[in-house]
Amino acid sequence: MALSRVGCRWPLWRLGTGPGPGPAAGLSRARGLLEPRPARGATRSSVCYRSTKASSRSILAALASKAKHINGRYERFLERTFPRFYVLYATFTKGVQALFLEVKEIRKIKSKMSRQRLSVQQLPYREMERLRQFRRDVIKVIPIGVIAIPPFANFLVIVLMYFFPRQLLIRYFWTPSQQVEFLDAYDAIRRDSYPDVVESLALAARSLPEPQLQKRLQELCAEVQRGSQPCVAELYAVRSLFSGSPLGLNKLQVSHVKALSQVLFLTPHLPAFFLRHRLRSHVLEIRHLDRAMLRLGLGQLSEEELKAACYLRGLNSTHLGMSECRAWLEQWLGLSCKLQASEASLLANSMVLLSLNYVRAKE
Repeated sequence: MALSRVGCRWPLWRLGTGPGPGPAAGLSRARGLLEPRPARGATRSSVCYRSTKASSRSILAALASKAKHINGRYERFLERTFPRFYVLYATFTKGVQALFLEVKEIRKIKSKMSRQRLSVQQLPYREMERLRQFRRDVIKVIPIGVIAIPPFANFLVIVLMYFFPRQLLIRYFWTPSQQVEFLDAYDAIRRDSYPDVVESLALAARSLPEPQLQKRLQELCAEVQRGSQPCVAELYAVRSLFSGSPLGLNKLQVSHVKALSQVLFLTPHLPAFFLRHRLRSHVLEIRHLDRAMLRLGLGQLSEEELKAACYLRGLNSTHLGMSECRAWLEQWLGLSCKLQASEASLLANSMVLLSLNYVRAKE
């Protein structure tokens, strides 16, 4: 019995009932004994994980820095040893980067349209123009993509791209000198159809029912053929003739439609129905762009944007200054933004009438 009493009292004394710091301290020591402690291995593993992650980041940063240094040395070597090849290499590298950024911007625009339920016509000018140009670029690279499908056809693609850059490459992969050269070449091709457009207008004017408007249009065509530059007021005065027969888009002669298609860089080798449909859709697209440009203001456009806008509307702007491009666009917008969709034929023909003698008239 005595031993049992001592054995029972011993835990109480260990908990602090005897002399010592007190019961609270004893209870806290007991809790410390009962509560689980974190394992040493878990602490070590978390520390090791953080150190491994930091070291991997430093290794990746060092590798990226080393690769950048090697690439820089390689580019300097190319520039010194093979300067002509270096120009092509630098153009290709910058083109890939620009194309990647353009794809990202197009995705943002598409996401915005889907999120806000916008149509293309409701977009700002720059976004609308970016979508239009990107669509044309994609259409241009489809043939080269088809050629590259078979195995080992990549070598053929590279050869074709080297010898036919204007036909196969998009603008991102043109050198600055090639941009001027190729734009001049495309303009020369479409300018071959300008006299045909004016002649078709003069022939169609003979069958107009209203003698007064018939005389006005014939005089206007004669002035252009003599090398004069018509004013916007003269074109606007005959706008009613271009909404019905024989000058409406759906009533034009096939030869006239083919000539206008070449002005817009559209293939003329299609049935008449498809030619008229494509011509109308492209002209109305330019009309929507004109209204968006007017809302933005010509003063907000850069020199590159001004030149691109003039070139799209029929004027070769590669050798024109910023002020000349802006002056021509002011005339164009003064006509385009007053016309209705039913008068799209006048807008298509004005691409020739307002640009054929513009440079000559200024001289």
